[in-house]
Amino acid sequence: MRFIDPDGAARTGFLEGDEVIAVPGDEGRVALETVLLNGDGSLSRLRASAIRGRRHTLDGLRLLAPLTQPPKVLGVGLNYPEHAAESAMEAPTEPVFFAKLASTIIGPNDAIRLPKAAPRRVDYEAELALVIGRAGRDIAVEDAMSFVLGYMVANDVSARDWQTRKPSGQWMLGKSFDTFLPIGPWIVTADEVPDVAGLRITCTIRGEVLQDDHAGSMLFPIPELIAYVSQVATLVPGDLILTGTPSGTGSGRKPPRWLQAGDLVEVAVSEIGTLRNRVREQGAAG
Repeated sequence: MRFIDPDGAARTGFLEGDEVIAVPGDEGRVALETVLLNGDGSLSRLRASAIRGRRHTLDGLRLLAPLTQPPKVLGVGLNYPEHAAESAMEAPTEPVFFAKLASTIIGPNDAIRLPKAAPRRVDYEAELALVIGRAGRDIAVEDAMSFVLGYMVANDVSARDWQTRKPSGQWMLGKSFDTFLPIGPWIVTADEVPDVAGLRITCTIRGEVLQDDHAGSMLFPIPELIAYVSQVATLVPGDLILTGTPSGTGSGRKPPRWLQAGDLVEVAVSEIGTLRNRVREQGAAG
């Protein structure tokens, strides 16, 4: 995880119970994606160095996005059949990938900003995100899970008027306004998540549960997603893959339920954590 320590420095740490153990020295200030690019064992070496680090109580720490400049941010569209149905689209026969700019990333408790260019049809998408832990190309389905470092919670915020109503659609730009990708609150390593299919994914806004499903409902499970995209691009440590959103999005509701200034959006994945982000107008304080 990444956080601001009491001295005001951004650091990497490891969560144990309700305590965060900070990685000491300059090593603790290095961006986590840079550490991961150093190869196999880099995270284990970082964890070993944290034994000497200061301990902080989790409550009161300002948490940061675990990754800020991942080498790639890849999303998967229509990966839950009921979401495809609510979008009035046929379920795909192959995974549908799109890119999202890394400049969208924000952390826990940061504000989602309604952009001036597209403030009226901004939608939420609760998702399970995975982080790649080692490099691979043309990865076999049966080997794919060995390339997963761990999991995070993500909200693939989308401006639907840009994504679907611009000429020919603007999937990448519609999903790439600043602040449109809250992630975190930390990375839970894959060894701590033995049953990925059983993970429950929810989105709650102003106390109302709007999305609620399990990762096992994915049309294309994680091994198939990794194998498919690795035919095209070499996956490297720190790459971020958003695995798709369940039904219940704002655009799929009647009437639609768009994000509004003041909304508290809580996206949760069981065994991983909860992201809380307040929606603000562009330029508003807070």
